Amino acid sequence: MFKALADPTRRLLLDRLFARDGRTLTELAAEVDMTRFGVMKHLRVLEDAGLVLTRRSGREKLHLLNPVPIRLIHDRWIDKYTERHVSALADLKSELEQDR
Repeated sequence: MFKALADPTRRLLLDRLFARDGRTLTELAAEVDMTRFGVMKHLRVLEDAGLVLTRRSGREKLHLLNPVPIRLIHDRWIDKYTERHVSALADLKSELEQDR
């Protein structure tokens, strides 16, 4: 997943899906300066990483953002490093309010 997120074009595609989910390849390719085939390759990497899901709607293939893997990274790696800071600030707030 980190490899998928490392590329700026793939992050841009994820940002576009975050702004409006359920876009077609044509819609996504119109917002990036590359061929449809290039966008397809990037979307495939994102799908393989579980960051993008697809759903067929008639003849169209819609691409949907899957935020769960990113949230799991946040919970596993980022939360545990910021927890001390947040709890220290909460303790400081409580102390300052008691001193009033």
